[in-house]
Amino acid sequence: MLEVDVSHRLGAFELDARFTSDGRVTALFGQSGAGKTSLVNCLAGLIRPDRGRIAVDEQVLFDDRAGISVPSYRRRIGYVFQEGRLFPHLTVRQNLLYGRWFAPQVDRRAGIEPVVDLLGIRPLLDRRPSRLSGGEKQRVALGRALLADPRLLLMDEPLASLDDARKEEIFPYVERLRDETQIPIVYVSHSVPEVARLANTLVVLADGRVRASGPVGAVMSRLDLVGLIGLEETGAVLDTTVAGIDEASGLTRLRSAAGDLYVPRLDLPLSSALRVRIRARDVMIATKAPSDLSALNVLEAWVAEVGGDGVAVEIRLDCRGESLVARLTRHSVERLDLHPGRRVYAVVKAVAIDGNAPRSGGRQGEGPRETSLADAEEARP
Repeated sequence: MLEVDVSHRLGAFELDARFTSDGRVTALFGQSGAGKTSLVNCLAGLIRPDRGRIAVDEQVLFDDRAGISVPSYRRRIGYVFQEGRLFPHLTVRQNLLYGRWFAPQVDRRAGIEPVVDLLGIRPLLDRRPSRLSGGEKQRVALGRALLADPRLLLMDEPLASLDDARKEEIFPYVERLRDETQIPIVYVSHSVPEVARLANTLVVLADGRVRASGPVGAVMSRLDLVGLIGLEETGAVLDTTVAGIDEASGLTRLRSAAGDLYVPRLDLPLSSALRVRIRARDVMIATKAPSDLSALNVLEAWVAEVGGDGVAVEIRLDCRGESLVARLTRHSVERLDLHPGRRVYAVVKAVAIDGNAPRSGGRQGEGPRETSLADAEEARP
């Protein structure tokens, strides 16, 4: 459990943030200048807030009323920055062991061998940072932070300096860290695909204040946050499991509370968890059950909310308790007489997988992977 309630002024900027989270990964999301890094620095003890309280698993790190302000070096918090910040004169092994020195001897649970295997860095142990790729440096930085046996791990936009190929290299290791360790993570990002793929709890920041917090799916589908999340990325997140594979058609069937979805074949075992992100721009609405349609996925739904006052309008749909979001023209909303309570059918444009979709891996019982539904033409098997 992470409890945060802090206020702090930095020149003309004022941070006033409060939220609680019990998720394995809490994402702090917002655009540049929202206050994400300032808030993380308060958690790390690098900034002493003017007032407030910070606690991790009931261990109070800061409480101005009680006169508590644990120094940063005693907070047992691991910090991974945008760049690896490795010591250039040390080998990878020596960089890892440096992190080990910060763990109190009685609390040293993580050995170097399990961490090396978790992050796949055994072939790198004798190299120096100058001989590592950006993704390899970040994996070593993660290992160094883990070997300090932190009670909380802070990751401040750790993928921001990497190109798409290096991001795909490191994503599976961050997922393994989330799924195979008990260390809570605060993950800072302004990337919707990243937080949708990794986070359990989403905290949206703007102008130093928390505008929303809660389960990632519930927050992502809120219509009042469209301006903060962005028009192109607005949509919904569904947690699914692999329910079947049709070898003849090359399709995988995913089961979700909203209904079954079909996607191009995924190399994942049955019952694997998979997180699906469906953008608002990829959802059409029909008022009658469609037939003779090339689109692969049709879900029964009810209009829950209509938002927006421009030419484009966002519609939040209730699909058996799960939310989807669709973006339509106001003309279409009026022509179809869409209003809260109306029964409709959400048509997800035929299925394709974007660059973030995992093509392999994923064992039963692991945390969710993430993929996206977008434009393509398929036929229902």
